[in-house]
Amino acid sequence: MLFRQTDLPMEERIQDLISRMTLEEKVSQLIYDSAAVPRLGIEEYNWWNECLHGVGRAGVATVFPQAIGMAASFNPELLGEVAEVIATEARAKHHEAARHGDRGIYKGLTFWTPNVNIFRDPRWGRGQETYGEDPYLTAQLGVAFVKGLQGDHPKYMKAAACAKHYAVHSGPESLRHSFDARCSQKDLYETYLPAFRALVKEANVESVMGAYNRTNGEPCCASPTLLQKILREDWGFEGHVVSDCGAILDIHAHHKVTNTPEESAALAVENGCDLNCGRVYPALVEAVKQGLISEEKIDLSLARLLRTKFKLGMFDPEEEVPFAQIPFEVVAAPEHRSLSREMARQSMVLLKNENNVLPLNKDLKTVAVIGPNAQAQNVLLGNYFGTSTKLVTALDGIRNKLEPECRVLYAEGCDILTTEVGFWGNSPKEGFAEALAVAERSDAVIMCMGISPDLEGEEGAAANSDGGGDKISLELPGMQNELIKEIAALGKPVVLVVFSGSPMALTTVQEHVPAIIQAWYPGEEGGNALADIIFGDYNPAGRLPVTFVKSLDQVPEFTDYSMAGRTYRYMEEEPLYPFGYGLSYTSFEYDSLTVPIEVNTGDNLEVEVEVENTGSRAGDEVVQLYVKHHSASTATPRFSLQGFKRITLQPGEKQTVTFTLTPRQLAVFDEDGRCLVEPHTLEIFVGGSQPDPRSQALTGQEPLSLTVELVGETIELDR
Repeated sequence: MLFRQTDLPMEERIQDLISRMTLEEKVSQLIYDSAAVPRLGIEEYNWWNECLHGVGRAGVATVFPQAIGMAASFNPELLGEVAEVIATEARAKHHEAARHGDRGIYKGLTFWTPNVNIFRDPRWGRGQETYGEDPYLTAQLGVAFVKGLQGDHPKYMKAAACAKHYAVHSGPESLRHSFDARCSQKDLYETYLPAFRALVKEANVESVMGAYNRTNGEPCCASPTLLQKILREDWGFEGHVVSDCGAILDIHAHHKVTNTPEESAALAVENGCDLNCGRVYPALVEAVKQGLISEEKIDLSLARLLRTKFKLGMFDPEEEVPFAQIPFEVVAAPEHRSLSREMARQSMVLLKNENNVLPLNKDLKTVAVIGPNAQAQNVLLGNYFGTSTKLVTALDGIRNKLEPECRVLYAEGCDILTTEVGFWGNSPKEGFAEALAVAERSDAVIMCMGISPDLEGEEGAAANSDGGGDKISLELPGMQNELIKEIAALGKPVVLVVFSGSPMALTTVQEHVPAIIQAWYPGEEGGNALADIIFGDYNPAGRLPVTFVKSLDQVPEFTDYSMAGRTYRYMEEEPLYPFGYGLSYTSFEYDSLTVPIEVNTGDNLEVEVEVENTGSRAGDEVVQLYVKHHSASTATPRFSLQGFKRITLQPGEKQTVTFTLTPRQLAVFDEDGRCLVEPHTLEIFVGGSQPDPRSQALTGQEPLSLTVELVGETIELDR
């Protein structure tokens, strides 16, 4: 059989295989749990696998920080290393499972990751899976992850990545099966599509997953605009498209766009959705008989799916596929655990450090660790996680760091949720006395608060969510605010650690405590990483990838997909903690910002700045570049991130950082969604934060800025 001959061109092998299959066999390959075809020697294959922050749902694997935490590192290079390790473990696990006859769900090499939706609303339970609210940051991190996961072998992919959920998708979870996300062409091309475009055009992502919802009236998994016009025609995407799980059923059952499974399946395949995560595509056999779709269209989708499998080496002898030789022993290796700890350290954000209360001194005699998340393991994990060989909680990490020289006392204080007296009369404050007792006997108090994956996540997965997976409040739930206030009133040094996958409203509590660390869901080594930061063995430099608002009063309606009033780019009100913000134990100064006086609309813009560590500790700085448009012909963001670089400097060390901005990064998007580089004035800001007043007030520093004139003719770029 020609398709087994590895020296033949891939397309010839694909066509040979398709020519040997019946319609029923072809259709069986377009479903996520694709069937075996014994007469051709084709094994069953389940396309569904997850690796959001480590190989998920398939037994033991290294668990890295949740995606939103890794985004806070502002470090694409490190994220690429994480993705490479994930692919290594994935290969080892896949081949070992197959050798034992297990080809079931979560055992394959096609990973439905990363999630590059824009985290536009802090209520969204799945925002934790994203890289935050900014299109440029999301694109840079997503590209790094895809490249790390897929590898750079000339013939074989290490693993297949998938850009999801395409497109204009970010809640509400409870409405996702029937919701129509309406947005302007400007918002579509300026905010919702750039990360997907970058993953297709810069990272050659192998797969794209359609979203559950409709976008501007069209079901995303059967959208001629999204799948045909934009993805394949405009961007030249050559990989395969997979539906979200159950989304094809939604087309007739909930969106009411079609009337039957045959119509839904035909509409989806006709518009370029090749693979069904669900049970509707078997109806394609009948759809062909009804004349709703041709067998040639099914062949086209099948060819795309087979191309992915050929790239992964699934029809080739193991000895010819280099990644098939990766030994099972690499799974959860010590060096992978070390990388998880490093990523966790880089992800944590120091939000407040009044009077330099942090880092705490290691020679303290007694430290109290208080709170419902101090010993909780689920807050290390987020969602879509694997099984760690060892989970290090906050309490574990602090004990590892201090004992036996220092006594570490622990009290839960309260649970995450309870506010009412229980059936048997239990007070929701019944743990306060114990918490106060240990705090009174301690030299410093570390309070581990926040929420958990039980309170935010995907529809049906967050057991205690009161919003179908989403949050309906940004406040710390239960009695946490009250407990923090009572402990803080003792006058001890208090460090508040917030575990969450999304912004919390810390407006009230931040007034009562001198130090706050945003820890996210920090992975299997989270407790050790946290202790490294609290006790000064690591200098924090994480930055917020999403705005922390003061309250929900500052946020538009959840179902409003206009970007007006949303994210740092369009929000007019002052936030509590801005996008791009984060403190350090040292200080940095910027000097010698250099940009040309003018640049042609078709040319790159070179920017240079000198950064110096003016403090007494070594540390990382996240150098951020923002562009502001003056006198543009259309509405523009207040300013937008267009460059960032995380650098490490010793005390007194200086480094020159350069950025090259392409014409696309200097462009504006008009109301028709056109990408225009037009003559007008730009202002370039470079510093350790965005140039908003709140960031300047919190950091005590103002980014450097210079103006540059774009000159020449207006150029319209490809969208």
